[in-house]
Amino acid sequence: MPLHFSCTMCGHCCRGLRIPLNLSEAIDWLSDGGETQLLCEAIPWPAEPAVDNLLAAYKFQRSFPALSGTLPLRVIVTVVAAFDGPCPHLKSDLRCGAYDRRPRVCRIYPAEINPFIALRPAGKGCPPEAWDNRYPVLEASGRYVDRTLTADIEALRATDIRDVEAKQILSSVLGVRAAALANEGFVVVSPGRETMTRAIALAIDKVEGLDGNVSIVSWTLISNRCSTRDTLASVDAQAAAPEALPDGQTYLGFDASRDD
Repeated sequence: MPLHFSCTMCGHCCRGLRIPLNLSEAIDWLSDGGETQLLCEAIPWPAEPAVDNLLAAYKFQRSFPALSGTLPLRVIVTVVAAFDGPCPHLKSDLRCGAYDRRPRVCRIYPAEINPFIALRPAGKGCPPEAWDNRYPVLEASGRYVDRTLTADIEALRATDIRDVEAKQILSSVLGVRAAALANEGFVVVSPGRETMTRAIALAIDKVEGLDGNVSIVSWTLISNRCSTRDTLASVDAQAAAPEALPDGQTYLGFDASRDD
């Protein structure tokens, strides 16, 4: 059945978030006084997947190559706007104070960025009345129907791919060499506003002259599961517990339980 949607101005989607940003958006967010973080995850990549594996192709495009010990990886680094409580741009009447220059993720909400994730109203912060059938159709047969929305989604995905090399350099500039295992969590890097602003500017400047020649370096895989670390060590990967992370880096696990 088609999904109908209209924003009810409830403000629920503008609180306590980490909003993915492209690097240009991150510079704007920082210049407005906001805080940003890096979310780092890694996918073991011991062999190239089949050419018709579209999910693997999507992950490949969004990631850069690395090693952990002798284990080949693909590392995904996401720059996010981070805030507790209401978004710093949320006005008292629940309107967006930066509407015309809001991040593209905000523009496409509640649509999904990842083409392999289905839109589920239950997974969104919008109230049930936002999905009433009297509103315009948002999605039908698994496709978004609004052309402006689909163009924004395509532009977001293209920018995500375009920024990969600069994010690789950004990680190097910030001295980040640790990532969580994908699907287990993230390593969260919080460098501070001034440090991040300088690092992003330097990464953008450096990437223009590299022509794709960014060095492959070794990363440590972080997990709060002893069994995961043991498995990684058995394939000659470098693994560590969250306690090994340096200052300014924390572990955000999807499962808070530990088995060690």
